[in-house]
Amino acid sequence: MRKSGPGSGRSATRLYNGLTRHLEVLMRKVEPHPEYPPEEGRYLRGNDYSPAAVIIILTYDAEAIPPEIEKLVRTGVESGAALSGTLQTANIGIEKVICNIVANPNIRYLILGGPESEGHKTGDAIKALLKTGVDEKKRIIGTTALTAVLHNVPDEFIKRFREQLTLVDCQFQDKSVIRKAVWSCFQENPVEFRGQMLFDPGAFPEPPLSGKLTWKVTQPWAEPDDDKERAAKQKALEMIDRLKKKQNSMDTV
Repeated sequence: MRKSGPGSGRSATRLYNGLTRHLEVLMRKVEPHPEYPPEEGRYLRGNDYSPAAVIIILTYDAEAIPPEIEKLVRTGVESGAALSGTLQTANIGIEKVICNIVANPNIRYLILGGPESEGHKTGDAIKALLKTGVDEKKRIIGTTALTAVLHNVPDEFIKRFREQLTLVDCQFQDKSVIRKAVWSCFQENPVEFRGQMLFDPGAFPEPPLSGKLTWKVTQPWAEPDDDKERAAKQKALEMIDRLKKKQNSMDTV
């Protein structure tokens, strides 16, 4: 009979600890919002429980996307990203990204790749958004992008987006770097990647949020632009509620 020594005990302990950590990560995963992803766009949907989303900056017209950009997008989803797609503009484009990501709390990393858009400065805008946020007019602070104003998403979405995500900057890198970035985000134990320690922390500990930019078309009053408008909206809602109660009391007389 083969005797077990100290080495076999250590191996069993390592295996047990590894399985325990793996189960802990699985237990921290949640279901995305039923409408996830709410916004359409040029992206591929992958593993809903992945901790990573990949965004490739697009500097070309939609009908002229070069093969190297397509390869970067495919690499993202083939490596296990929840979403992998292109981003072109620093306003509507970023707003759509926000809506899609806050609908899935499992996404904890935003891997940014591709070139920089000399006109839109979209890469600069997304970095500044995650670093410094927006001002009272919803303009992204600290970016040189001229159109980086997020008029169409609620403050709650912007706040959640910034709290939920860590940026992994892979701009100007090839697909092997994108692949390694996604892999690093999946690890149960922290691994070093381009100066960052990455691992899968599990889902963000708040329920998913969901909404579409069409709110501004179908319900333009849904999200006021500033505190004054927000206060006016609240007063109007209170007045409507009082009128309804008054009407109901008259109907019962």
